[in-house]
Amino acid sequence: MKRSNWTEQAWMTISLGSLLIEQMQNRDEGKQIPIEVQNQIEELLKADWSVDGKVEAGEALLDRISELPIRPDFPYHEPSDREGIAAAAAHNPEMAVSDNLAFLEDRVYGGWLGRAAGCLLGKPVEGWSSQMIRKYLESQGEWPLCDYFSMTVSDEIAAECNLKQLSPRLFREHMSGMVEDDDTNYTTVGLAVLTQYGRGFTPQQMGIFWMQNIPLLHLCTAERIAFLNMVAGIEPPESASYRNVCREWIGAQIRADAFGYVNPGKPAEAADMAWRDASISHVKNGIYGEMWVAAMIASAFVHDQPEQVILAGLNEIPAECRLSAAVRHIIELHHAGVTYDEAIADIRTRWNERIGHHWCHTISNAEIVCVGLLWGGLDFEKSLCYAVMPGLDTDCNGATVGSVLGVMLGAKALPDKWTNPLNDSLETGVAGYHHLRLSEMAAHTVKCIG
Repeated sequence: MKRSNWTEQAWMTISLGSLLIEQMQNRDEGKQIPIEVQNQIEELLKADWSVDGKVEAGEALLDRISELPIRPDFPYHEPSDREGIAAAAAHNPEMAVSDNLAFLEDRVYGGWLGRAAGCLLGKPVEGWSSQMIRKYLESQGEWPLCDYFSMTVSDEIAAECNLKQLSPRLFREHMSGMVEDDDTNYTTVGLAVLTQYGRGFTPQQMGIFWMQNIPLLHLCTAERIAFLNMVAGIEPPESASYRNVCREWIGAQIRADAFGYVNPGKPAEAADMAWRDASISHVKNGIYGEMWVAAMIASAFVHDQPEQVILAGLNEIPAECRLSAAVRHIIELHHAGVTYDEAIADIRTRWNERIGHHWCHTISNAEIVCVGLLWGGLDFEKSLCYAVMPGLDTDCNGATVGSVLGVMLGAKALPDKWTNPLNDSLETGVAGYHHLRLSEMAAHTVKCIG
């Protein structure tokens, strides 16, 4: 009997692509794959996976690879457990933040607006190459990017970009609020879990909330794999690592914001909440990405320079991890006075946007976030555009940069050009939260501040 490929296309089973990703992931993690295992991988890569038994053979191989040791000369220390991470991080002291209600409401609302604006800016070009983004904008005379994308292009460019497959609501001519996207679904989930379970929620409670309130196909990559694992009875944290080839991808990094919003001046608490969320679907740098962003946002209520915020975020993750090294490298480039274009060119020496593992990885996109924040300074428009123009995960990076700056600047300081098209509205795929007001979500968030 032949096996249908529909489950592969829906990311519900492992595939040839899974083995290729696992090869790259294991190199990233410092594992040395023995020649006999490599031969087995090569054999399966040539096999017809529609034949019964090949998927099972691939699963068994993933299990064997997961048990391989890290090579002795690997230069990084990357625990996934909370205690191990805490022992390897520098940490921040708690910072004094004004308890003035108007101040908190403005900053939190700024975060929600900034996240939505950055996400909406990057969403129509998610999956496009950087070359295609530039070609599209140059055809309109709008390079470098300085506004939401327009649909007004030639038929040739529209066909090349498959523009007909995209909702007109993603473009400035037809915007009517923030459409559903996983980047804002997860912010909503964070707030909903805090509301339902309180600030002491557990990874297990987060997993239960997912299964009760998020449709499976609204989840992607590592999250979908973790969801399927939990349905099969594999509880956190094993749900994050069991046959999960996407375990260091960007999915957790985009789930951090609510935990930063409810912990102004408390980056350690924000990072702890982020760990409890990330650990159900990610390991190592996948977890650190969410902790870093949550701590950045918590610090954004206090610090007035992007570099201070970035460094505060790093203090809550292991000092000797790949994410920390990558972010510090970007900071060094900024100190050296290199241009924005030179910084992006440097990133491209390490990451190939045509490889999915690079395109979706936590670290590659964290580097883009840092460039947007550092080279954009406190210019909201420039920062968002700098985060989207390079490609990679455009909506995720725009959303994170917008969220951090939104908290730093506050809602009242954000340009109408970027906030008015949002129409103070948000659509999500989360049960009970389908049609929302961003201002009401911000007010609800402030009530959860500890």
